[in-house]
Amino acid sequence: MRLSTLLLPLLLLLSGSISAQTTLRITSVPANTPANATLYVAGNFNNWNPGSAAHAFVKQPNGSYELTLAPTVTGTLEFKFTRGAWASVEADAQYADIPNRRYTVGSTPVTVDFQVANWKDLGGAGPCQSTALQPNVQVISTSFQIPQLGRTRRVWVYLPNDYATSTRRYPVVYLHDGQNVFDNCTSFSGEWGVDETMSQLQQQGIDPAGCIAVAVDNGGGQRLNEYSPWNNPQYGGGQGDQYVDFLVQTLKPYIDTNYRTLPDRLNTGIAGSSMGGLISLYAAVKYPAVYGRVGVFSPAFWFAEAQLKNYLRQHPATAGQPTRFYFVCGAQESQTMVPLMQAVRDSLQRGGHATADLNYQVRADGQHAEWFWRREFPAAYQWLYRPAVPTAARTAGTFVRFSVFPNPAAETVLVQLPAGWREAKLEVVDTTGRVVMRQTLRQSETPVNVAALLRGTYTLRLRNSKKSAAETLVKE
Repeated sequence: MRLSTLLLPLLLLLSGSISAQTTLRITSVPANTPANATLYVAGNFNNWNPGSAAHAFVKQPNGSYELTLAPTVTGTLEFKFTRGAWASVEADAQYADIPNRRYTVGSTPVTVDFQVANWKDLGGAGPCQSTALQPNVQVISTSFQIPQLGRTRRVWVYLPNDYATSTRRYPVVYLHDGQNVFDNCTSFSGEWGVDETMSQLQQQGIDPAGCIAVAVDNGGGQRLNEYSPWNNPQYGGGQGDQYVDFLVQTLKPYIDTNYRTLPDRLNTGIAGSSMGGLISLYAAVKYPAVYGRVGVFSPAFWFAEAQLKNYLRQHPATAGQPTRFYFVCGAQESQTMVPLMQAVRDSLQRGGHATADLNYQVRADGQHAEWFWRREFPAAYQWLYRPAVPTAARTAGTFVRFSVFPNPAAETVLVQLPAGWREAKLEVVDTTGRVVMRQTLRQSETPVNVAALLRGTYTLRLRNSKKSAAETLVKE
């Protein structure tokens, strides 16, 4: 009797854990799926690892694929299916990228069925047409040496519109996950459109009026190792020091020697998303004399929470070297995303960084996805690189924010005017600077039909008698 009494709580605990398990079942895959293919799930519960052995499906006799998630996987999941790499991620009927799948785990066992329409690498529609803006975007090298790690990597550069016709020197921003920065053909989950954004802003005369962007591809299987200076027992990491040393000691000197840059810290920035957000923050804290602008998108601070906390405590702000940090994430990305991002912001503030240099944004509709980071990049870029002392022209409303929802959108968006505005003229501008749509808004919230617009990125400009404002819209 005494033994059973002791065992009962344990049995109840085990049965409760089992009851929370969720089985993912893929009931249909494309006909051209290789017979020996192993399917995987990559999501916010495994750091988006496209080939995690612990998240491989088992093919069933009836042709379906099943994977039972660990009982510790709970809450709202975001994920995609792959054949082991982002190059072979699932796609829609037209072989285009799809949004992250979402599912909320309940308290009872359940099997959830899914279908895969296509695989991105098996499109069969001929060579992909590059979306990198020409002649602005160039590949510096497909095998740029990383002596600190004994590896090579593809490195890209974006040059401003007037680079070839001027003698100007330009600020620089360094970006991670280069496959996703400029070109949809090389992306594994959609591109950021950094080239189109910078070109468009420069054409419109919106400060900053030109910037060089350097993008370094991630190392595939080495990505987690390179994007964290600390080891996570489950996922790896620990080579981040060598990676940021490469950026500072090897890549930046090359860029400053071969391009007309403004090499000082106030004109040098670094930005990235997820693990790229983690390594961007670390690089700026480790090298405060190099970076003065930091863009942190949906950061994976959970990967090394305790180590990062200690590192920030040990490395307070450097006197006389102000650094701007722009943080942004989605409210529902994960249970820890917002609290950890806020904690890091607070740590920087306690360490001596001015409140005015810490821009912290949480978007209600934000997701852990490229479309979200593409949408948020223009605001981050403009805030990070705006001049330290605004001129009269710049105080006229360039940085007024207004709401556009949903975004991305396919049919209709709801435009909410900035506080205090009663009426505004709306212009929709494409990436060439051409106004493709105009409308007068006379209500605080006005629906705008965008169904006729082609898929792509647009700037929405609002003007009233005294001020102007701009936001980015992604048209699906």
